[in-house]
Amino acid sequence: MQREPWAIFKSLVALGLIALCLWAAQWQYQRGVDRHARNSMIAEHIALPPTPLIKVATEPTRFEWQKVTTSGKFNPDEQILLRNRYSEGVYGFEVLTLFTSIDDRTFWVDRGWVKAGKTATEPPVVTPIPTEIVEITGRLRLDSSLPRGSFFALPASGTGLVGELNAQSRIGTEKFYLDLLSGSLPDLTPEVTAQLPELSDGPHMAYALQWIFFGGLIVYGRILIRRTR
Repeated sequence: MQREPWAIFKSLVALGLIALCLWAAQWQYQRGVDRHARNSMIAEHIALPPTPLIKVATEPTRFEWQKVTTSGKFNPDEQILLRNRYSEGVYGFEVLTLFTSIDDRTFWVDRGWVKAGKTATEPPVVTPIPTEIVEITGRLRLDSSLPRGSFFALPASGTGLVGELNAQSRIGTEKFYLDLLSGSLPDLTPEVTAQLPELSDGPHMAYALQWIFFGGLIVYGRILIRRTR
């Protein structure tokens, strides 16, 4: 009779572990479902033909990754470099330049990747910005897609984040930016465009099955213990 409370305690612990395994399996499964849905949305939007930015700018979250066209001017005085970017294993930067469309929308345009200078103090060679009105085609991206804490500005302004750069320059930009693909001038087409994300569903479904397997092991182990007794 003295062993019965201990056996009940073991069973309760086993049930708790099984519940935890099932919760973890459900969590991983839902992450896999969400990631698959996001990847499907990205693939679908990338395949769509270009549309005028003015038609989608009011609801950018619905049209992220879609190709858009717009006209306007680049601001050569407002340019930053996104560091820690690699192309075929070579270290470099992505160039982001402020752009104002003809309908008075101000946002950043990622003009593609450039190779870093030979030394840490030597800036990379960046294609000059046209001063006239140009037409550009790019992928619509949300501002939240920009990695935080990984910017420095040119010329050296002492800050890094886009939000801080906007505050210092007293600029209110849109919540989206564009990955430049091409433009009305040949020099606007980046030699290396911003990379697309890897559309992989990841290991979430495998992890979900793994947690179910762990739960089954707990059940099997508890049965073996009772049989041994």
